[in-house]
Amino acid sequence: MEAPIQHIISYDGSFDGFLTAIFNIYAEKIDVVKFEKEPFHKEVLFSSHDIVITDPIKSKRVWDSLCKKTSPQQRRDLFKTFLSEIKGIEELLLQYIQGVFNDQIAPDDYSNKVVLRVSQIVKMVGREKHRMEAFVRFKLTKDDIYVSTIDPDFNVIPLLIPHFKDRYADQKWIIFDTKRNYGIYYDLKKVEIISFNQDFLKKLSNSDVFNEDELRFQKLWKTYFDNVNIKSRKNTKLHVQHLPKRYWKYLIEKNQLL
Repeated sequence: MEAPIQHIISYDGSFDGFLTAIFNIYAEKIDVVKFEKEPFHKEVLFSSHDIVITDPIKSKRVWDSLCKKTSPQQRRDLFKTFLSEIKGIEELLLQYIQGVFNDQIAPDDYSNKVVLRVSQIVKMVGREKHRMEAFVRFKLTKDDIYVSTIDPDFNVIPLLIPHFKDRYADQKWIIFDTKRNYGIYYDLKKVEIISFNQDFLKKLSNSDVFNEDELRFQKLWKTYFDNVNIKSRKNTKLHVQHLPKRYWKYLIEKNQLL
């Protein structure tokens, strides 16, 4: 029996790129698909390799088709699932989208393993989003821009925009994802996606870039926290349960260098 040809599809890792790939899959009637982000292709036996060039027109056509078949909540869930970056997530979403287009998937049918898995991932991404909203700590630079660095488990930066734009509407700020090397910048009018090189991160580790009052406030807060903390009532297990150690690096009160 002849082995089926597996089509390996390389794309740029963007959501538009993924939707463009979906368009091509339907246009070329491709059956067995494996996705990879550029440029990690390696030859695989019984496979063909396609490189997808992101096309906004193709992407929009797929999105418009999804708008006709899904609710706004379903589409938000699809996007959140994509942002998880979990291995094999593109293949899972392809199954979901194919099920939607074939009228074989209902959003609340958790007996369907694809729907159930998407629902589980959406909750995971949602929890990480809420944690970042709670634990982001800004530092004021000498340029009067508030800067924060994060490295979340999932790519939640796009999901943070509405919260911080609304909450800090009167301040210029940057939230930078050190793991994915990009961030968002709010200039008092709009939010832009920006990228930086490693030199930028090195500058942020230097206290000279920060406003002097900012550094004094940080030390003052650290002193206050240390003094109000009642050592006799310390419950490390409960503390870690509510505030996992991997988030401590974001908190001024946990900075041992201050």
